[in-house]
Amino acid sequence: MVIRDSLTVVPRYGPDTGRLEVHTYREGVAAKVGHDLIIEVTKWAASDDGGMLELTADPTSLVVREGNRGVKPLTDKDRASIQKTIEKDILGTQEITFSSKSVEGGGVKGDLTIAGRTQPVEFDLQREGDRVRAKIPVVQTRWGIKPYRGFMGALKVRDDVEVVLDAAGVG
Repeated sequence: MVIRDSLTVVPRYGPDTGRLEVHTYREGVAAKVGHDLIIEVTKWAASDDGGMLELTADPTSLVVREGNRGVKPLTDKDRASIQKTIEKDILGTQEITFSSKSVEGGGVKGDLTIAGRTQPVEFDLQREGDRVRAKIPVVQTRWGIKPYRGFMGALKVRDDVEVVLDAAGVG
């Protein structure tokens, strides 16, 4: 729990109160052999005082939870290889951060830092009691990230991925 002053308690969120996921989608002529992935961020923290939303995430804590629509099921070896590629070739180890500049109604504007690069983002945030939900579109190349390619470029991860937050606040 974060306390702003003696009267205001700011809700906090994390893996113990909800989920933060990255959803990736495949494309290319060999897309059928790949998978659309749901990757869970297992180490993250956020706070929301209604006017300021902040989040930090550890990119080394990403775990592949699901691989959908592939020709073959995703194996544990596949999952481990994907996680290693994400850390080594895509995100690195620098903390991912988000800090809002404005929260008006359900609209949030702020700065997202990934792999050491900061870019502005906008997204809708739904609040239902102590629960928050958001889908944040991220175009990887805006942060200097080259989307993954396999099979000599015939299988690609789409440049646009989705970060999905669904958590109940504690505080």
